[in-house]
Amino acid sequence: MDPNPELASLRPASAATRREVLAGALAAGFALAARPVGAATITTPDTGLVAGEVHIPTRDDRELPAYRARPAALAHPAPCILVVQEIFGVHEHIRDVCRRFAHAGYCAIAPELYFRQGEVANLADIGEIIARVVSKVPDAQVLDDLDATLAWAAGGQEADVARSAVTGFCWGGRISWLYAVHRPHLKAAIAWYGRLAGDTNGLQPVQPLELAPRLTVPVLGLYGGKDAGIPLADVERMRAALAAGRSGSEIVVYPEAPHAFHADYRPSYREDAARDGWQRALAWLAAHGAAPSA
Repeated sequence: MDPNPELASLRPASAATRREVLAGALAAGFALAARPVGAATITTPDTGLVAGEVHIPTRDDRELPAYRARPAALAHPAPCILVVQEIFGVHEHIRDVCRRFAHAGYCAIAPELYFRQGEVANLADIGEIIARVVSKVPDAQVLDDLDATLAWAAGGQEADVARSAVTGFCWGGRISWLYAVHRPHLKAAIAWYGRLAGDTNGLQPVQPLELAPRLTVPVLGLYGGKDAGIPLADVERMRAALAAGRSGSEIVVYPEAPHAFHADYRPSYREDAARDGWQRALAWLAAHGAAPSA
């Protein structure tokens, strides 16, 4: 019997039967649009970890590049956490976040979710990234690639997908809300300053606020009170919608924090809010059944 029957239908064909393999690769370092890198940048070593690039088969016969970090010594499979990228893709900060989770006992996987639309690491500014790549990425494609990532993790011996969760930052924060609705068997989710409302279109047919009544996965939302891009009115509307639901989700607002307050390599970094948010995230995972085995 398949040990993960819920994911069995998501697994792609074996390498021998795939018609086509199109593999991308992760860019090194920090994205060009995110530079210069600030003095507060945290660098987490990979000592005691298995960490590096992996390639994940997708259902459309491609190879999805991803960064994976987990403890090197495993008495039991580690809980699986999907780490969803910022607008800058899976650059060094997101890889560092994966290593932080790995040191906390998790198998953290960050798939490069723009890989079909293009590489963003060498684009010079955020406007160019949005226009040339991000605006062309369908939500449905992203959710399917996250499914493929979980299915890949389920096929090995290192990750426990029965204790899986998702977290994401900025662009990935919005995706974390969507994926928590899409995959109700997740144990938990943490959304860092992800957009909650806004225009919809064929690629983004729905926003998190509209999905709140359907949410059953407990989501911790972490937001900045001085976020110029996410109005506090939207955050309060989401908080009210969650309170009327049954997911047990919560939102924490850091009154003096701007957008991207966790991004230690950027001027927006706020150490107190970032540290508190990280501790809350780990506690949230533990409280909802996604903690590493003792």
